[in-house]
Amino acid sequence: MCTSTEGTRRAPIALHVSDCIVQRDLVRAALRALGIDDLVLAVHDASFPSFADEETGRGSPYTRGGHAMVSFASELGFNGIQLGPQGQTSLGNSSPYDGSVFSKSLLSVALTELASARFASVLRPEEVEAIVEEAPTSRVHAHYNYAFQAHERAVNMAAGRLRAGARAGESYAVDLAARVAAFGEREAWVRHDAIFEALTRSHGTDDWHRWPEADRSLLAPGAGAAQRARVAQIERDRADVVDAWFFGQFVLSEQHALFRAHAHAVDLRLFGDLQVGLSHRDTWSRADLFLASYVMGAPPSRTNPQGQPWGYPVLDPARHDGTTLAFMRARIEKLLDDCDGVRIDHPHGLVCPWVYDATASDDQLSVQRGARLFESPDDPAHPALAPLAIARPDELDRFAPLYADMHVRWLDDAQVARYAIYVDEIVRAAEARGLPRSSVVCEVLSTCPLPLQCVMARHNLGRFRVTQKANVTKPDDSYRSDNAKPEDWIMIGNHDTDPLLLVIDRWRTNGSVKERAAYLASRLEPDETRRARFANDIANEPSGLARAMFAELFASRAKHVMVFFADLFGMREIYNTPGILRPDNWTIRVPRDFRTAYAEACARGEGLDLPRILAVAMRARGEAFVRDHEDLIKALERARE
Repeated sequence: MCTSTEGTRRAPIALHVSDCIVQRDLVRAALRALGIDDLVLAVHDASFPSFADEETGRGSPYTRGGHAMVSFASELGFNGIQLGPQGQTSLGNSSPYDGSVFSKSLLSVALTELASARFASVLRPEEVEAIVEEAPTSRVHAHYNYAFQAHERAVNMAAGRLRAGARAGESYAVDLAARVAAFGEREAWVRHDAIFEALTRSHGTDDWHRWPEADRSLLAPGAGAAQRARVAQIERDRADVVDAWFFGQFVLSEQHALFRAHAHAVDLRLFGDLQVGLSHRDTWSRADLFLASYVMGAPPSRTNPQGQPWGYPVLDPARHDGTTLAFMRARIEKLLDDCDGVRIDHPHGLVCPWVYDATASDDQLSVQRGARLFESPDDPAHPALAPLAIARPDELDRFAPLYADMHVRWLDDAQVARYAIYVDEIVRAAEARGLPRSSVVCEVLSTCPLPLQCVMARHNLGRFRVTQKANVTKPDDSYRSDNAKPEDWIMIGNHDTDPLLLVIDRWRTNGSVKERAAYLASRLEPDETRRARFANDIANEPSGLARAMFAELFASRAKHVMVFFADLFGMREIYNTPGILRPDNWTIRVPRDFRTAYAEACARGEGLDLPRILAVAMRARGEAFVRDHEDLIKALERARE
């Protein structure tokens, strides 16, 4: 049954590689002493830095700059990198959470490598130089549209040159073309996505609902002779597009393997991102996997009181034991073949999705009137959901809102097993690769309905504790660090929140700094007689509150800490404003001069100065702990002297 710190300003720091290696040893020793297993830096592909001679307007982990950034993270003491979704997006939508789930984005191809012997020099150096020369310049912003078109042209050009060389019998091209073909035969999804790309180019849109009827389900199960003939025609007529897609995905696979090997060489694990949404590329010709009448969104919550009408497709429960499970298995196995762990984006969508009428004219109103897919056994507003119900009528709290965490009051073990079908599959895939349970990371934010609580407890999975969102006056607030459990992941913010410095600016404006400082003092100053002074110091010293917020992460019981890159570097730029279409969303990047930028941020007291922050967190454990680790704490405090 499942029921329910210091305040003085310091001189600028000059960080050298040797200093950072010393720092890594100190930081990792401190993490061990504090019982923290993971310190993970979150950076999406587009946000990686590039060196000047490889800058195409958008970042990639596969560039030399990306490799250098990963090495730097290891030197600082991190032991993991959290990537975002890596799929192909469209020209009109740069959100990685709307990208493809099998194919990687061509924007992540490190183009300079295509001009090297490793890829048979299928691009000429001057062609790469021209792309770099024309790229818009910005220290911390990506230029998505330019990069999208430049990478598409470059990959098409390289694939065309490879095809011509192979036809001419050139040995370099024949060998490389054979490797590309073998990759395509091994990875069945490549052909599906290549044909989709060819149709996208032909019809001028990746929204297959706007394509001619004949092209909407060419690869659907049971496709007949006419459809197979149409596919063959596309492969002949748009061989340039199909070949370029195969080539681009092959290159990305090779470059990712090198990147992962580099991460492992510097003792970092990679975490992938299993997004809840699916792109047009993934739903085309797979319509039989999804409900026709309902789509997925987010219910009203403290973060978004109006709810969010995402419009994402919902896997059909009637197919859970067959094709939908095979689809999920293929997704997670590919992701874990590429990475060492997985962040499950909005796991509610796999366990107890909030759904609404797909045919409604007002999506915003419809999502507010929605329901949970498996908790509506007798809802007169959603009679079609009754046959899908897992929760029984007597298990529901009729006085709680449909979206409330405790709308379902209890479940038996058999019901939990039905809710857990997809999460079970993810955990099985991780364990089959020898990965610990902690390699499965659940992005649970403001809401955690009982069915999801039960599924997570089934596998001892933790939730997110986003400390900037904490209501420090409410003892049971889910975001407070003192409510964190060892299995949880704690962080100041993520890709959907404002950076810490902007949040602190807001607290100073609205007058909530003192109550926040008092709470932080209760977490970081074990001597009650000194807490008032501690709180006053961090409230009034310009960088004191930022340092205390960082230290709070390491003073909690959570064994897993995640840091979004903007907070590491003390940035004020916003990466993404959820629910709002803005041209600068998804564009913020790690500064190209990241070593200098980090040193300067730490000197201002605004970056994550790990040695000093960890010393504060260790002193927060009390006198006995400090006595046992006095030498390490003093070494941490001397690290910047």
